[in-house]
Amino acid sequence: MKKRGYKKFIPYIYSFPGLALIGLMIVFPILYTGYISLTNMNVYHWFDFQVIGFQNYMKALFVLDTGFLTAFGRTIVWTIVNMVLQMIIAFVIASLLNVEGLRLKGLYKTILMFPWAMPGYISILLWKMGMFNTEFGLLNHWLNKLGFANVHWLNSNNIAFASSVMVNLWLALPFMIMIIDGALQSIDKAYYESATIEGAGYFSKARKITIPLLRPIIAPAVVITIFTTFKQFDIIYLLTQQQGSKTGADIHTIITYTYEKAFVTNNYGYSSAISIIIFMILIIFSLTIRGRLKGGDVDA
Repeated sequence: MKKRGYKKFIPYIYSFPGLALIGLMIVFPILYTGYISLTNMNVYHWFDFQVIGFQNYMKALFVLDTGFLTAFGRTIVWTIVNMVLQMIIAFVIASLLNVEGLRLKGLYKTILMFPWAMPGYISILLWKMGMFNTEFGLLNHWLNKLGFANVHWLNSNNIAFASSVMVNLWLALPFMIMIIDGALQSIDKAYYESATIEGAGYFSKARKITIPLLRPIIAPAVVITIFTTFKQFDIIYLLTQQQGSKTGADIHTIITYTYEKAFVTNNYGYSSAISIIIFMILIIFSLTIRGRLKGGDVDA
């Protein structure tokens, strides 16, 4: 009996080290960040900080001139613009890759994977120095050949934002193209043959066959990409905000704004409050999407 009772606890004994490690690496930092968010910790109050309640949260959410709400709005626009463009362009390219009779498909797919396979840091700096440089960049070189003046790609907000979107598409499109390409290949060709017999055109097939059948397959990849795009840091930071090479454009997203408050102005209490707000937004979004996926709404 004693031996039997002991065996009941074996799974818990074996799993305890892993759970303890997860607690130390994930749960504790979240709880500690939550605690710091309720204090006035900054470079002047490093050891003698005080608990100030929800003042940091009130400042972020209700004081318009802090920059948080502007950065949050820009993050929403950034996510929507990138996702819409990614889905449209990836769908078009994946459809072209699945055209019957297309030769060298394997070669095209291999070439398309290069931007995704290359380290993001290197790609971003190549775009910054090789494409967007005002004097020596390739884009301005082409514009000069066509008789146009140089464009300051990273100096003004709107152009810098568009340039950042361009780089994000370069890095993210290969993944979405491969996902949609695989999903298209999984659709039974009999559906299209039946639709052709009934006189359906390309757009009718896409609307009634392709898109409805693609939704449940690509939904997880879309959710992951939304998360990744929402908390994108390196593109905007390296192109416009990097210390020592700021370009003049102020296109902070919520992540780069949080970074600046934490590591440039050293306002740790305020930046921790923003981190918790971001964490809660992502948790709510995740639970909402999970509920929809479970309920089958996504593939409706």
